[in-house]
Amino acid sequence: MRKTFLLLSLATLAATANAHQIWLEQPAKGNAVIRFGEFGENLREASPGLLDKFGKPTATLLSAQGKDTSADGSKTASGFALPFAAKTGQSIVAEDANFPLRKFKQGDKEVTSWFYPAARLITGFAEQSPKLTLDLVPTGQPGEFRLTFKGQPLPRTKVVLLTQSGWGKEGHTDEQGLVKFDMPWKGQYVAEAMHIERVPGERAGEKYDGINHVTTLTYVKPAGVPPIPAGPAATPNK
Repeated sequence: MRKTFLLLSLATLAATANAHQIWLEQPAKGNAVIRFGEFGENLREASPGLLDKFGKPTATLLSAQGKDTSADGSKTASGFALPFAAKTGQSIVAEDANFPLRKFKQGDKEVTSWFYPAARLITGFAEQSPKLTLDLVPTGQPGEFRLTFKGQPLPRTKVVLLTQSGWGKEGHTDEQGLVKFDMPWKGQYVAEAMHIERVPGERAGEKYDGINHVTTLTYVKPAGVPPIPAGPAATPNK
């Protein structure tokens, strides 16, 4: 009975966590930024507001030569600014391993969840190795990605590809963790995946019932059909 309750509770927490994600954006001229919100809803959380929930997101610039550079994000009014940008052949990964644990009441039971958001930005489809606990990496084929968990392929898992206009397409990984999408429009895409780690543990003296991993991958397609315009920016939560 306790196990059934825990699984149902974690599923509820996963749905809540899945409503928000972090993703990486990089303007044509400028450094990358970690955003928090709902990309498909054109929602970027702000400070003061829900953006202040973050602990201390960190990011790493990955170079093809293995000369990686890591840095903490610096909080601004609309995200966490990074001191670098990914050039052709490079990518960036980011995560917040210290997002506050969240407690939920369900009946007379209290469940504690660890929301673990992560993100990757790629500049092309050259094959890459996983770096994040839950990671979505290009395989070398345009539009094809491999989802991994702790370095191993994660099969039969939903992956959603989004544009800022709200257009989305859903796919599921195969037994090798592979999923492939057509990407017709020019502009920014964000792919998102989630995985519940149903293993209780303790972090900095606080116990939790499970970890909700949410990861994204950002790619800006330089050519294609003109994109559907995005709607008005959503109002950030306080």
